[in-house]
Amino acid sequence: MAAMTALVVVLSLAPAPAAGQTPRTPARAWTPPRTPDGQPDIQGYWIPGGPTAAPTFPIYTLEGGKMYDERQTSIFGGGNALRSADGTVLTPGSVVVDPPSGKIPYQPWALAKRQENFENHTHPTKPEHIDGRARCHLPGVPRTTFSGESQLVQTPGYVVMVNAFGHSPRIIPLDGRPHLGQNIRLWQGDSRGRWDGNTLVVETTNSNAKWLDIVGDFHSDAVRVVERLTPTSPDTIRYEATVEDPTVFTAPWKIGLVLRRNKEPGFEQWEEACVEGERDSNRMLHDVSDKNPTR
Repeated sequence: MAAMTALVVVLSLAPAPAAGQTPRTPARAWTPPRTPDGQPDIQGYWIPGGPTAAPTFPIYTLEGGKMYDERQTSIFGGGNALRSADGTVLTPGSVVVDPPSGKIPYQPWALAKRQENFENHTHPTKPEHIDGRARCHLPGVPRTTFSGESQLVQTPGYVVMVNAFGHSPRIIPLDGRPHLGQNIRLWQGDSRGRWDGNTLVVETTNSNAKWLDIVGDFHSDAVRVVERLTPTSPDTIRYEATVEDPTVFTAPWKIGLVLRRNKEPGFEQWEEACVEGERDSNRMLHDVSDKNPTR
């Protein structure tokens, strides 16, 4: 009853249409087709994009009045986005939609650690300064979704997400089973899913991955990520991920973007293979010199 009262109040405050105008009809929610076992069908190849698109090259950071061309994927901004040393977005493009500033709400110690990571990510002095993807670790959640194309496959009782990098699958059961014990850690975490109407809700814990992007944004192994995938048309999915980690952040925060269907005829997803020891990290770490080896 309270919810209904609030709705009536909100509607009563809306301006009435002017004389002679036709009231606009609210857009209807799109109803997706169903798989044989009754799940909303979201299968296919999906690319991060849209108004809150995944970051693209180049990205710039404002540090002490200077501009650095990172040419890296950062969770903070899109093409030509500016952000300050503390991570504040100075121009539009961030995938961080809550808080509205587009800034990850780090605790003070964690913000200092993030800055240390950033200052050393191209010439690391400690192993912890190296992004796990440079060492062929799987990207983790939610990075695995916003950093590249994914394939969604559905079978009875499961949703499977396959990311191109490192052929990193996430097998998500929908039967309500509990998470793994806390002593078991996985690079892609331990995911459990359920359907909330047409929205796929996925909770991921037990993560072994630490970095959120290649320039040093991070979380701890206590992170909990809740993703919501809502199909809004035959070729779009609204993606949201709430990140909660009381060890690192002062509050939960959220990223949001649009996944668009890859409709290229005959498209196949090829694995972006990565083998530790192949010495490809020089390319990923901006031509690190042999005088400062990464391994």
